[in-house]
Amino acid sequence: MSKQRFASRNQNTTNFQVRERTLGPVSNTIMLIVLACLLGLLYLTQVTKTNAYSYKINALQTQQADLKDQNADLEVASARLQALERVKNSEVAKNLVTIAPKATLQN
Repeated sequence: MSKQRFASRNQNTTNFQVRERTLGPVSNTIMLIVLACLLGLLYLTQVTKTNAYSYKINALQTQQADLKDQNADLEVASARLQALERVKNSEVAKNLVTIAPKATLQN
């Protein structure tokens, strides 16, 4: 069957052709570079967030260590003050006799 040059009656004059569109090698390379850049940016944002949280955690750990040292110092001071009060009010301290000097030495 040969192609007719002119359309006969009751025939469509428009011929539709289906074309498959494919990306060329340059377009594929550009798309891959863009995707790699997007993945890199996503990675960098996640690393930056992690570093920001690690700075906060480090500051809080330092503060915790300082507060533990301060608490230990306060416990020692509290024990020392309570010991003096206990010694002063103990039975042994109440039974002690005070001694007055009988003579003084002169040079």
